[in-house]
Amino acid sequence: MILSIYAIVGFVALLLILLCRSHRSMNALSTVHSLAYFTLALYTLLYVRLPSFYLQDRYFFIDHLGIYEALIAAVLFFFASVYSKGYVEGLINIGELDRGNLKLFYVAFNLLLISVTYSFFSNNLALFWIFAELTTVFSAVLIVTLNAKKNIGAALKYVFMASTSMLFSFIGLIFLFTLTEHALGAGTLNWDLLMLNAAQLSPTILLASFVFIFIGMAAKSGIVPFHAWLPTAYAKAPSAISAILSGSVSSVGVYGIIRAYAILHQTAAAGRISTLLIVFGLASIAVAAFSMLSQINLKKLIAFSSIENTGLMILGIGLGTPVALFWVLFHKLAHALTKAVLFFSGGIMHRQYGSMHAEEIKDALELQPLASWGLILGAAAIIGMPPFAIFVSKLFLLLQAAKLSPVLLFVVLALLLVAAGAFAMFLSRVFAQDGGNNNNKKIEKYIVPDGMTFSIVALIVIIFVLGIFFPQYLSDLLNNIVAELGIK
Repeated sequence: MILSIYAIVGFVALLLILLCRSHRSMNALSTVHSLAYFTLALYTLLYVRLPSFYLQDRYFFIDHLGIYEALIAAVLFFFASVYSKGYVEGLINIGELDRGNLKLFYVAFNLLLISVTYSFFSNNLALFWIFAELTTVFSAVLIVTLNAKKNIGAALKYVFMASTSMLFSFIGLIFLFTLTEHALGAGTLNWDLLMLNAAQLSPTILLASFVFIFIGMAAKSGIVPFHAWLPTAYAKAPSAISAILSGSVSSVGVYGIIRAYAILHQTAAAGRISTLLIVFGLASIAVAAFSMLSQINLKKLIAFSSIENTGLMILGIGLGTPVALFWVLFHKLAHALTKAVLFFSGGIMHRQYGSMHAEEIKDALELQPLASWGLILGAAAIIGMPPFAIFVSKLFLLLQAAKLSPVLLFVVLALLLVAAGAFAMFLSRVFAQDGGNNNNKKIEKYIVPDGMTFSIVALIVIIFVLGIFFPQYLSDLLNNIVAELGIK
């Protein structure tokens, strides 16, 4: 019933957008669509017994992890749609977006929300693979809506790398289906059945299947060495879309890794998989941290920070303890909201200066105080400064790493300090630049629309509150997710 309502709401939103002619109406429908998905997810969490299965073959289900991810996605899409009202109109005014492409933009925006949500509700891993691929397609469409030839290249690079890598995941799923066919008498890719029968499956073949699945999901989430598409795609996409790519679309890949890891965790192969994840997580943090040091483009700096934080999440999954996974899940929420603050603030800077390069951003505190403080507070939050939410998750993940190995703790902490230093260097360079009296007269101050202001301020408040107050209901939800994933 719930999934049918999701489908109906999405279909109606798309139909009405296709019939609309004004930007205001298309944006309002997108906002209502994301708000409706949030309301449905919240209702499901509060009033529906989970896990809940759908269709005769139980190809879809809603469990605590799926609904948690769906809630995060709905929140991000809501703020992105509110932000987009003024932001997209501004892109049209300066000629970066054709008004004729508005309908394409909002159709792809809403299709992306639908595909992301249904990927989280797919019990069957083949269906999950299909929806994950659809998120790549719709994301690429949103990147190429801008009037820039470089965006076409960025989108093609994204599609080529992500989709090619996802073919490895498809091969892994074939291995998995064949394995269950021989071991159980009937092949299945339903996650609940795989969890139930994991102990009966060959650990060696299951390990090989996981490696193939991991390659595709790693590319989807921007894990090193499958990350080359990410900085370019994030930098070229409209800032509202960059926030969604970082906090929601890339999260689909991490979600897939968590689901696959949960199956392996029930077998003797768990130790080898944990080592693999820790190595890839550490490599991602290291490459991202040192790449950040040389960045002069604001959005690329933020993009590499996404790789760093995804690496930390992968490392946390690899630690394999209930506490580590608990804080990985919280980090997914905190990271998504914080990155939205940074990309939204960067979008204002782009509108003001027409560039994201550090040398072009001058007198930022005077011309754009909201975006400037959004970048300062967002940077403080993303590097793990108290009292913001990421401080809590990073602290406990580091403590879990220390229990495994003091050397691992030292290396991770050192790399996180490098990333923090990169943000400090970039922002100190930007805010120390004085345009001079003559230049100031030539720069017309960009008046930030209310929707853009609201989104940034609201998100800063949320990540601040989550850093000083941890709701008991959120704690219970995360504990339920860890229990359902069988991490003990």
